[in-house]
Amino acid sequence: MANLAVLRQVEPAVMLQQLSSTMYDTALQLVVRDWTANTSYAGLSPEDSHQKAMTDFFMTYNLIIKLGPVLPALLLARLGDRGWRKVPIVVPLCGYLLLRLSLLLVLFCGLPLPVMFGAAAVFGLSGGFCSYWAGVMTATSLRSTAEERSKTMMIVELLYGMMGLLGSLASGHLFLLSTPSLTHGTILLISSVLSHLLCLLHSIFLLQVKEVSVSEENRPLLSPPSSHTTDAAAEAPVKVVNVLLLFTAAFLYDFAVGGAVEVLGSFVLKEPLSWSATQVGYGNAAGFTIYITSFLGVIVFRRYISDISIVLIGMLSFAFGIYFTTFVTRTWMFYLARSLTLFALIPVPTIRSLLSQQVPSSLYSMTLTILQITFIIAALIYIPVFTKIYQSVLDWCPGFVFTLSSVVTVLGTVPVSILSNRLPARQRNQRLTGT
Repeated sequence: MANLAVLRQVEPAVMLQQLSSTMYDTALQLVVRDWTANTSYAGLSPEDSHQKAMTDFFMTYNLIIKLGPVLPALLLARLGDRGWRKVPIVVPLCGYLLLRLSLLLVLFCGLPLPVMFGAAAVFGLSGGFCSYWAGVMTATSLRSTAEERSKTMMIVELLYGMMGLLGSLASGHLFLLSTPSLTHGTILLISSVLSHLLCLLHSIFLLQVKEVSVSEENRPLLSPPSSHTTDAAAEAPVKVVNVLLLFTAAFLYDFAVGGAVEVLGSFVLKEPLSWSATQVGYGNAAGFTIYITSFLGVIVFRRYISDISIVLIGMLSFAFGIYFTTFVTRTWMFYLARSLTLFALIPVPTIRSLLSQQVPSSLYSMTLTILQITFIIAALIYIPVFTKIYQSVLDWCPGFVFTLSSVVTVLGTVPVSILSNRLPARQRNQRLTGT
């Protein structure tokens, strides 16, 4: 019965989906590299032409991926808050399956690479990651207490990262496997599809999401036990401002992180790094180790400091590490820069936890989905901005975009610091252990 109870939680679906996604992401990165290898542009060297072709593809592809799910995600969130808690998870998983099958057809049938733009557009109708991750975090929030929510969310993030680590380590090797009838990458994509099918079946037939009572749904989780002595109307404006500060901090941090990651995949494929398929897998794996170090950081920090301080530590960790990436010219330097970002995952899950504590559970899906839409808005800006800046500085300082990312991250600490000063001393100094 205990094993069945574990299988009915959201974690197995998260693990299977992330294993599939890391294999797909590596395959897409390397397929685009191979299909754009002979692209040429007037006035550009072959290397710069290749970089421009790759970054142009990912700019268009990622814009479609980010923009398409906005309205469907809101609809799915509304259904989730009406009691259909599994819908925001299951429907996007169907869209993910379409993406994997589309890339498999590109390899297996020799379809043109722009087919992926159409697949990404259809994927958007499923709600995408915006709906999927909000659904996962809603399921996690509903089964955890306010005091333990940061830890519970970080456990989900940890499992997500560990499966990403395993998938990344294996994906570079699986990409190179081939047979006389199957090209490089086909076996990797078949593995991705099979893993995702298991995830989808689990979500449909085994996953259960905790239901809450009406009285619990209508109680703001940030309210103290003696809420009858508190003037709710007087507290409401303060909560609204605090929510806006949290959204602002999340927007700036996602803008910085997303912008850096947007060009990082192309950066490691160009000279002087010029990574192979195996090195790409190892590099992606290094990124996923941050999930482990961030989880350990939360476990340790939560004993001594508040949520706000933990968010600031995570932001500054990323700011230092991504700034160092500006000067990376050797593979060992890349891994050193990665080691400096060991707490970079902490801010967003902790911000989600803080937000979920300020709304009733009947608004979990909508609040967390709006947060994901905030990330989409950030992506609509940072994808073209960082891509075009990267393309324009290829000749003199390709890593300049990482310095820009570091600056924006530091700006993101400002609303967090303001929020810290606005909170009552009791909440500002409260330990996450609930004492």
